[in-house]
Amino acid sequence: MPTGLPLAGVRVIDLADGKAEMCGRFLADLGADVIRVEPPGGAPTRKRAPLHDGVSLYFATHNAGKRGVTLALDDPRLLDLAAGADILIETERPGTLDVAALHDRNPALVVVSITDFGQTGPYRDWVGTDGTHLALGGVLSRSGIPEREPVLPPGPLARESAAVQAAWAALVAYYNRLDTGVGDHVDCSVYEMTAQVLDPGFGIGGSATGGVPATSLPRGRPAAGNLYPIFPCADGYVRICVLARRQWRGMYGWLGEPAEFADPKYDNLAARFGASERLHVLIGDLFRDRTRDELVAQGQERGVPIAALLDPGEVLDSPHFLARGGLIDAEVAPGLTGRLPSGYLEVNGVRAGFRRRAPEVGEHNAEVFGETRPAPPAKRPVPPKRRPLEGLRVLDLGVIVVGAELGRLLADQGAEVIKIESRAYPDGSRQSLTGETISVSFTWGHRNKLSAGINLRSPEGLELFKRLAAESDIILSNFKPGTLESLGIGYDVISALNPRVIMADSSAFGATGPWSRRMGYGPLVRASTGLTMLWRDHGVEAGFCDAITIYPDHIAARVGAVGVLAALIARRRTGKGATVSVAQAETILTQFATNFLQESLAPGSFSDQGDLFQGIFPCAGDDEWIVVAAETDEQRRRLREVAADLAAWTAARPPRECMEVLQAAGVPAGMMQRVIEYLEDPQLVARGFLREMRQPHVDHVVRTENGPATFRGVADPELRPAPLAGEHTRVVAAKLLGLAESEIQALIEAGVLEGADHD
Repeated sequence: MPTGLPLAGVRVIDLADGKAEMCGRFLADLGADVIRVEPPGGAPTRKRAPLHDGVSLYFATHNAGKRGVTLALDDPRLLDLAAGADILIETERPGTLDVAALHDRNPALVVVSITDFGQTGPYRDWVGTDGTHLALGGVLSRSGIPEREPVLPPGPLARESAAVQAAWAALVAYYNRLDTGVGDHVDCSVYEMTAQVLDPGFGIGGSATGGVPATSLPRGRPAAGNLYPIFPCADGYVRICVLARRQWRGMYGWLGEPAEFADPKYDNLAARFGASERLHVLIGDLFRDRTRDELVAQGQERGVPIAALLDPGEVLDSPHFLARGGLIDAEVAPGLTGRLPSGYLEVNGVRAGFRRRAPEVGEHNAEVFGETRPAPPAKRPVPPKRRPLEGLRVLDLGVIVVGAELGRLLADQGAEVIKIESRAYPDGSRQSLTGETISVSFTWGHRNKLSAGINLRSPEGLELFKRLAAESDIILSNFKPGTLESLGIGYDVISALNPRVIMADSSAFGATGPWSRRMGYGPLVRASTGLTMLWRDHGVEAGFCDAITIYPDHIAARVGAVGVLAALIARRRTGKGATVSVAQAETILTQFATNFLQESLAPGSFSDQGDLFQGIFPCAGDDEWIVVAAETDEQRRRLREVAADLAAWTAARPPRECMEVLQAAGVPAGMMQRVIEYLEDPQLVARGFLREMRQPHVDHVVRTENGPATFRGVADPELRPAPLAGEHTRVVAAKLLGLAESEIQALIEAGVLEGADHD
């Protein structure tokens, strides 16, 4: 395996089939030796659609970079493989695999079980699909046009997103094992991971929501089109994302400075929302006769965030993704070459992605079974649960959603995370449409952190930051590429002070390529990767449905977290730091890897037609729906036994009853669950999905998500409140910088440091 990648030397046994095979693929991309174990004759997913010349494109994309062997689950050689492994991934029905026997053979093994609903709870034996998880996981209830039926997002978003979360959980447990010598059994529920990471109802929202949480949304699909409006133009559509004052001033100038919007009150986002109907008429008139390329170029010149809505074929030909290596042409099976996304991220400037095609059936049997592995370690006493990142210090420059989430994930695992911020360039997620001191949304994204106010535009502030960086382990940012370098605190500078530092950045389109300097927000990234064109209600003209989603921010944050943890694992071996770089656009591309590969081989095939074997059906009640999916002949037979006319049957019954009856018959079904209904969902309650915390300046108990999975050896996150801006400046300056109180006060008065508002 390549020694330059961070997980070199880590061995993974991959038994996953159909649910989250990208988990093992992601670890393989990062350098792990991933051995794909299939039953004799090959895995079922080798026959999974879409097929091209008899090749499953799903199997090809999800198993690239792995070695392959054939082995039955009851073959004693499986225990031999496990004895020489670090991580084992499995997706069997709960209770099928003998985890105790695996741990008897290798006490240090981290077993990651990925199932639809988890190893425990009343839904434990239910079956799910992407569509049913999107329905139960709160995504469907917010997707669609107001007063119309909901719309399922395109593609395999639930399981692909769950695979990233599972990779994060796997490395958290493995990192813990490096300290304790004791393995773990990591219980990953696709249902919970969908609810937690795809479009989390109890997670930080975008700045345009003004801190209003999803629990406060109206019952129906929200009218979100004015948040990130889409306008027709001469050759298609463009989307704008005007949030900050300076962006509005650019748009105002582009419109010719109309007198009716000259009032300074329109510098405020809320005022513009209130006048959006008239404002959008003016913008629509401006855009109508110009091409997408003209509008994007002019918008970028004026500082107006804007993007063209591309279709999948246009994305595949994008000069930006091709120049960056985000899309590559590769042999994906013997004799079959196609174009596909290369992988999630870059480490030290090198793509951690596709390196070789997926294995043929049993291709590496002789090689793998002929290898000698070190004997497994002796059994150790099981230590108390702990948070494995305790003792690590993180300087968090991240903003909005993806920035908040990455730091929060590390803080939840025990790292000391210090949010560095200033009043001159405030984090947009601190703004509130309702005027509260701190919002619940901000709380979700910044719990367990400290806040230090440092003016990085001052020479003195930069020097203080460098002093902190010299004693820190990780630095996080998600500014426009080149920002840290322009400030004089890029990786070259910081690593000279601290060779062990890991610097992770996230941007819309990556640090290189023709689009690297474009202003980017999630809605513009979705437009530029084809997702917006696909996520729509065709019963309405221009019925685009992705305005309310925060995707891919929460996923991109977890991609970054996996990269950071992989770099930490490598640092234990090498003593050296690293850079980790995530492009949000490439997060989307990778999650649709199979679809883009198919599009390259059969142009026009990547569409939003959906799964022929699933549908959304109305249920009794006010705006109640259920997703039913019968993917196999047996499931379709059982469905016919329950209901001859499915639509009439569901319409006569409440959604939960429909779901329970169908699941009892072995038919995948998921009711459209609203976020507020998580509080009483029997499975989420039984598994402790949500916990309660106290947040100063919020006058009620805050319900917040728990950890990324259920662990035996990793403690649940501590739930310390999110900080006010500059709340911990004095503490950080005194304890970490060694400054006297008089020095701190002088620096605050000089504007170099910024304390809390009461300072």
